[in-house]
Order: sequence, then structure tokens, then C-alpha cells
Amino acid sequence: MMMKIGGLARALYVILAIVAGFVALTMMNVPLVLVVLGLIAGLAITRDRMVLVMVAVVALPMIGAALGHLPAIGAQLGAVCTNLQLGAAGASATALAIYLFEMIMETLTGLGGTDAPARKRAAA
Repeated sequence: MMMKIGGLARALYVILAIVAGFVALTMMNVPLVLVVLGLIAGLAITRDRMVLVMVAVVALPMIGAALGHLPAIGAQLGAVCTNLQLGAAGASATALAIYLFEMIMETLTGLGGTDAPARKRAAA
């Protein structure tokens, strides 16, 4: 269920990022909505895709700057890249928080002196 909600939020922030890059949406705070949708979308990011999303957050400003030099449409494409960066940054923040939580929980369960997975393997 969380994967579906996260996937839907990701689709919404990508669509909103593209639309807001070409049309001025004055009725809402677009950056805030993009970050919130990104935070929700981070629930669906798996560990193997987390690095790709974080690289996208770093690369999107450079891509937007390069696309900004195109005549007639460059400013809009740069805005789309900036909007996508906001959503991806929110998703990265959630994915990183989940990863750190899981890592801390693994460490804390290891401090108890018992290794539950090893006990399960020994019992089998």
C-alpha cells in the first residue's frame, strides 16, 4: 500500500513540476506542494534506487542551467528541472530518514546480545 501511495505521489510531483514550469500557478505554493509530494514519494524508494535519486538532486540544477540557454523554451525547461529537483529532494530526505532508522534499529537489536536471525536459522 505504501508503495502505491509513494508511486502516486511521485507521479503527481512530476506532472506538477512539468505543468508549473510552463504555466504560472498562482493559486498554490508550488514549491511547498512539490516538497510535500516528494516526502510522500520517498516512502516508495528502495535502497538500490536511493543513490540514483540523490544523484538526480545534484545533477538537476546543472541540467536546468544547460537547458536554460535554449532559445524560446530554455527558461521553462530550467524551471521544470528546478521543480523536479524540489520533489526529488523531498523524496531523498524521506528515503534517507528511513534508511538511517533501519540502520539504527539493526545496530540496537545487535546490542542485546542475541541474534534473532541466527537463532531462527539454528532452529530450522
